[in-house]
Amino acid sequence: MLIIGCDYHPSFQQIAWVDTETGECDERRLAHSNGEAEQFYRGLNRQGVRVGIEATGHARWFERLLAELKYELWVGDPARIRALRVRKQKTDRLDAQLLLKLLVEDRFPQVWVPGSENRDLRQLLWHRHRLVQMRTRVMNQLQAIALNEGVRRKKGLWSKPGREQLESLRLAPWAERRRRDLLELLQGLNPSIAELSAAIAQEAEQRAEVKRLMTHPGVGPLTALAYVLIIGSPERFRCGKQIGSYLGLVPCEDSSGDHQRLGHISKQGNTLLRFLLVEAAQVVVRCDPEWRRQFVHLAMRRQRAIAQVAMARKLAIRLYWMWRRGWEYEQLVENSVRTRR
Repeated sequence: MLIIGCDYHPSFQQIAWVDTETGECDERRLAHSNGEAEQFYRGLNRQGVRVGIEATGHARWFERLLAELKYELWVGDPARIRALRVRKQKTDRLDAQLLLKLLVEDRFPQVWVPGSENRDLRQLLWHRHRLVQMRTRVMNQLQAIALNEGVRRKKGLWSKPGREQLESLRLAPWAERRRRDLLELLQGLNPSIAELSAAIAQEAEQRAEVKRLMTHPGVGPLTALAYVLIIGSPERFRCGKQIGSYLGLVPCEDSSGDHQRLGHISKQGNTLLRFLLVEAAQVVVRCDPEWRRQFVHLAMRRQRAIAQVAMARKLAIRLYWMWRRGWEYEQLVENSVRTRR
């Protein structure tokens, strides 16, 4: 077997390889733009090739190339690989040699990689999320224009009378240009976001596990679909605590001896799902008296932001057990009451 440790960069890659049958080994730097890297891998033309890289972005074309050539691609956890680096020196050559060493010694910290369909659907979620962020920035700028002219209508600015009042404001030439351009951007973003939201709802209706998670109050198609796509499978985790850690909703810890030091949440997880869970947890707090009581208690003891994250973590664990047990919301509540008894 030919084993290759690849230190991948967007414009090039540094590789180190060894042939386990002959013992031959070498290293090389391959450029991407001129097709050198693709030519190298196609020129191997052999069975039993394993390539190991750290988890990184901008490598979709490389993954497709290796899949086409039927080569194994192992993706490693960057944090664990970094912890295994002993030397104080760090270069591309040393990184490639370390990856090769871990592969040969069967110590490579391989991570789960979602399939192509899963990744494509994630693009749908991210695209909508970014467009919503753009719309929010546009709306905030229009609110600032209105406030500068003494108009303070908050959400009422987006009603029909509020929109008419905004358009009727007498502004200086460049302020007028800014208002016109922002209104055109807003008018173009709304239909696109609505179309993407409809596509997400349609995709959610085709998945039984997503529809099951949507029975929980505050969880809509977007949050449920994002949860299923990013978690992948509930069997990957042994308990709900691992879900909280995977999503970065647990605190950083620096404890030693009898002293425990906890910091802010680690944020070592998917930022989109963490954001959606915090938003959904606030909806649950508004409609569920028990959640409201717990939230107020935490907010008074600590602070509101900490309480919001704590409720988001609770929601993530609840959704995990609903998915793993095949429960709907009513069954979850029934079993929770039975357990407390």
